[in-house]
Amino acid sequence: MRELAEEVPVAVEFNGIGYAVLMATPADVEELVLGFALAERLIGREDAPLEVDVHATEQGIVARATLPEGRTEALLSRVRHRASESSCGICGVENLEQAVRPLPLVTRRPSQAGKEAIFRALDHLRDFQPLNARTGAAHVAALVAADGTIRLAREDVGRHNAFDKLIGAMRRQGLDWDGGFALLSSRCSYELVEKAVLADCPLLVTISAPTRLAAERAADAGLALAVLARADAILVGVGALEGAAG
Repeated sequence: MRELAEEVPVAVEFNGIGYAVLMATPADVEELVLGFALAERLIGREDAPLEVDVHATEQGIVARATLPEGRTEALLSRVRHRASESSCGICGVENLEQAVRPLPLVTRRPSQAGKEAIFRALDHLRDFQPLNARTGAAHVAALVAADGTIRLAREDVGRHNAFDKLIGAMRRQGLDWDGGFALLSSRCSYELVEKAVLADCPLLVTISAPTRLAAERAADAGLALAVLARADAILVGVGALEGAAG
């Protein structure tokens, strides 16, 4: 009988302020919070990893972290936007602007390893998916070296959570992309593109196709995409995406 994947609410607090409740696999929570803080732009690429206190309760998990000095205004601004009602015109416009905020440019450049490295990583990806092997209900995000070797991977029932956990784990372990790339077992949504850009990832590889917004956001930030990654075929580069439509 197949095991059922665990999914629990994770209440995230920054500086004593309740910020979000994430539905996630109850593992690697510290890394999840760290990656989430970067994706929310509450910390930057240059900031040191946060210390996260994790407390299990009967209702779920509470994770508390303190942001670096100078990040309080960013926290309060994001809290206001997340909690605001969009019934009035001004609030709605502000929330739309927050949803498509300008992204920084990616400073890292992908290696010239080519499709062979991606195919090699795909061949070994299942070795890094023990949770999915037991449940069939988990996504994986992997840090892949330029030669296709998988260096690190994290799983979660949510594709966003898996990527946040990977990025958080990289920061805690002091790992960089080093000419490698991120490989995700999901479609290329604009949120995943933004997480990749904010983590300064040079190349994002996904199993399924992107949305048009994801492709446009990646192009604007200088993030290379490789999508529809399969064992024998892959589309590389935003210019090839039009041919994937339909």
